[in-house]
Amino acid sequence: MYLEDFENAGMHERNGDDVFSKPVRAGKRTYFFDVKATKGNDYYLTITESKRRMERDGRFVYDKHKIFLYKEDFEKFSEGLAEVINYIKDRCPVVERTEEATPFSNVNFDEL
Repeated sequence: MYLEDFENAGMHERNGDDVFSKPVRAGKRTYFFDVKATKGNDYYLTITESKRRMERDGRFVYDKHKIFLYKEDFEKFSEGLAEVINYIKDRCPVVERTEEATPFSNVNFDEL
């Protein structure tokens, strides 16, 4: 249900120049990595972040942010991305959540 909503929301932006597409669901967001071709058959990448949210009237809308990445920038972009990801991982490692880490206590309501 959820993935279909994201895929359908992105379809109106996609056109005949798509070469390859990889959607990645990550929590409340979906990232679309789309390889596109120019009229001269040169490839470039678009990265779209899509997040579903509900309007006050109950309708669902998608907030989207898109960047275009051209092949002459791939190396510098991937180096910079790897550097900042490693920086974050080194300074703020991922902590696995366990049941013990939940903010709720084990309350017996009969005792209250």
